[in-house]
Amino acid sequence: MAVSTDFYRLFEILDYQLQRFPQEVAFAAKENGTWTKWSTADAVRERDALSAGLLALGFQRGDRIGVLAHCGSAKWAIADAAMLQLGLIPTPVHSTARPEELAYIARDADVRAFFVSNHDMLTLLQRSGASVEHIFSFENLPSILRWDALRQTPDPAALREIERRRNSISENDLATLLYTSGTTGQPKGVMLSHANLISNIKSVLAITPVEPGLVAVSFLPLSHVFERMVTYMYQAAGMSIWYVDALESLPQALREVRPHFFTAVPRVLERSYERLMERRRRVGLWRRKVLDWAIALGERYPYAGQYRMPFSYRLQRWIADLLVFRHWRRAMGGRLRGIAVGAAALQPRLGRLFSAAGVDIREGYGLTETSPVIAFNRFEPGGVHFGTVGMPVPGVEVRIANPDAEGIGEIEVRGPNVMLGYWNQPDETTARFTPDGWLKTGDLGRFEQKRFLRITGRASELFKTTTGKFVAPASVEQQLLTSPFIAQCMALGLNRPYVGALIVPNFDQLELWCRDNNVHWTAPPYMILNPKVLKCFEQEIQRINETLLGPTEQVCAFQLLAEPWTIENGLLTPTLKLRRRNIEARFAKEIEQLFTQKKR
Repeated sequence: MAVSTDFYRLFEILDYQLQRFPQEVAFAAKENGTWTKWSTADAVRERDALSAGLLALGFQRGDRIGVLAHCGSAKWAIADAAMLQLGLIPTPVHSTARPEELAYIARDADVRAFFVSNHDMLTLLQRSGASVEHIFSFENLPSILRWDALRQTPDPAALREIERRRNSISENDLATLLYTSGTTGQPKGVMLSHANLISNIKSVLAITPVEPGLVAVSFLPLSHVFERMVTYMYQAAGMSIWYVDALESLPQALREVRPHFFTAVPRVLERSYERLMERRRRVGLWRRKVLDWAIALGERYPYAGQYRMPFSYRLQRWIADLLVFRHWRRAMGGRLRGIAVGAAALQPRLGRLFSAAGVDIREGYGLTETSPVIAFNRFEPGGVHFGTVGMPVPGVEVRIANPDAEGIGEIEVRGPNVMLGYWNQPDETTARFTPDGWLKTGDLGRFEQKRFLRITGRASELFKTTTGKFVAPASVEQQLLTSPFIAQCMALGLNRPYVGALIVPNFDQLELWCRDNNVHWTAPPYMILNPKVLKCFEQEIQRINETLLGPTEQVCAFQLLAEPWTIENGLLTPTLKLRRRNIEARFAKEIEQLFTQKKR
């Protein structure tokens, strides 16, 4: 195959790495408790062998092949490249999809075959009743065509056919089909071309300090376009990617792999902070005071937006690093430089704290429809503003449509990263674009300091109270989540006299508070009724109302809930967004009490 001096189609990225930055470890993943490694040359050979096997089964260009995997893996990445260079259309499905959703996607996309990662995924596929011609397995499952049996050493005829297929693929051709989870209704298939994703890869490459030889850990599902795009970027940068099969394995993997970068959802950082608070409880008084001082210092980290770090703060940070922060970094491998955060809003105090500790946290924003990154906080001086999602990435235009007096309006996007459209839904596609060709994101936001984008909510979620004032619930929720005592929340108030909130407490933090305040701890269903706990939350809500929320946004009533909202119980989407209608239906009685009880 021709020497790759650049890449324009996704399957060329591995060839580009082989020619420019060949890695001894391009991919690594644990199999039976041991790290299995692929060099770049190994990955290219494995890709071509898998392509030869798919050719032998008669797959034609444009065929859709599903991928149902419980985690990202080297085999996922290699299978993806093998399909792409044949003009097949990888169609990933979230491992948390309900059987009926999986069946709908398989039917809507006319999926011919599925890759599954393990027995659980095979069971889910079989339960869905989806009818497909072939099932392939990353693992050795009985009665399923396993990886080693699918791959074939390509003979000269197969190599010629692979090359012919590659040459016939345009950068503007459909590369992948990704079904958005959605908070209501059936999922929609987002069509992304090679050019869509490549443009985003190159945009993000230009603004992140990645380089050949660095190491990344990947643990988010590759069915999410954010993690998939980022792993393409790692490949293009000449980095090693070590795949972790479960979030629970992350702490050990960080110590073993010692990565320089990884991506995460905010909950990963929140859980890390909670573990820190758990350790705080076990140390002596002097160490606890030092830890509290370092945390408070970190949460005031001033290195944001146009502001530089004052000398006095720099000196205190050096002391905190000597006493506290360097130990945190060592627990994360000792080489970690940065974490990119997406999918949900990050609490600014956590971004500041981790960044003060020497691990730069950078929040971004995007959609599946935009391949996905629209805006991102930068790593260079003055390029980050905590509490915002950063500046638009190179090549992507962002405008605020019909802004109000505060500059808030719907965010609209234009650029080479914007999707081809929705699969089989031309009317939905047309409705999503403005007459002059801008994508309507459905999100509300405004620019701060003229360049940093802040998300304030969803246009479809705005509600008006009986006072006649509009409220963006996501904005209220973001402020409530700054409290360490609140794990999840949802603001309500449509046609009601005031704003109320359903709140799932952070029970780990609440248990620590109970022990410090001599409150007997029992099970969550009882703790949410405890008068002292309710008083604690009343004080937290009052503090947030007075310092962070406007007069029309203030929460006047709340209801504590003992049951966390999860993907499994149908209250969160696979991208961890609230399924508001489901939550309203599940807790209809509690919501009614919010607006009939006496205001707190």
